Amino acid sequence: MAALLGRDLLSLSDISPTELQELLQLATQLKSQQFKLQCNKVLGLLFSKASTRTRVSFTVAMYQLGGQVIDLNPNVTQVSRGEPLQDTARVLDRYLDVLAIRTFAQQDLETFAHYAKIPVINALTDAEHPCQILADLLTIQEGFGTLAGLTLTYVGDGNNVANSLMLGCALVGMNVRIATPSGYEPDSRIVEQARAIANNKTEVLLTHDPELAAKGSAVLYTDVWASMGQEAEADNRMPIFEPYQISEQLLSLAEPEAIVLHCLPAHRGEEITEAVIEGSQSRVWEQAENRLHAQKALLASILGAEFRS
Repeated sequence: MAALLGRDLLSLSDISPTELQELLQLATQLKSQQFKLQCNKVLGLLFSKASTRTRVSFTVAMYQLGGQVIDLNPNVTQVSRGEPLQDTARVLDRYLDVLAIRTFAQQDLETFAHYAKIPVINALTDAEHPCQILADLLTIQEGFGTLAGLTLTYVGDGNNVANSLMLGCALVGMNVRIATPSGYEPDSRIVEQARAIANNKTEVLLTHDPELAAKGSAVLYTDVWASMGQEAEADNRMPIFEPYQISEQLLSLAEPEAIVLHCLPAHRGEEITEAVIEGSQSRVWEQAENRLHAQKALLASILGAEFRS
């Protein structure tokens, strides 16, 4: 746990393959209650975007570690009245032990991290969603017993989840295929970052063909077609993204034992069918639960939690 002590997690690229594997191992041990950790610290949640799983899982994780949580709703803090981010960061630094931020611009997150001495965690930006991918990898590992050599296919919008999936898969030795409509590809900078991490040992493939991407895959993954802040585009996106639905037909192209993931909330009948999300190959609810265990491991590692009897 000492490797991450006091560090930020702004991107999955901030940690090494070994550190990521150690986080997943710790999450597994905490989930199975092999031991308990104590961390009498204070976590602040500064969320400018709506949240269910991230907010609740971080809160429960911190409480289960014996710490406290302060919900810093921007609407009831001076952030909403235009207080500069660097001023807010330097003040919160003197009150809190760790801060999780859910916001729009990655640059805002990086500004907070620059001016705050306490660890800052990316709880979602438009660029990345690293905490989600920690839970995803934990779920895949539970399903297959390993990660190295597996192939994950993501179909839909090349958004923050797609960006972080590329990095996460590259770090653990998984092949990753991203199938999007033309013009909706993931961030090219992060694509190159993931390929550099993979170092030709695993595949980071971009395609516009969802069927090609799904063939022989162990994991099919999707997200909403219009993310938070893109609601006005939803109707226009619908016909463009229709071929990128995880349906029974697309699932049939994957490995027979393939599993299906969705980071939620899901729009049944759009990016995923009712039959697939409720089907026997869905691991969506285990994936949602694992947000708690993965984030508890992350908090324990960053804050230096101690063993308790």
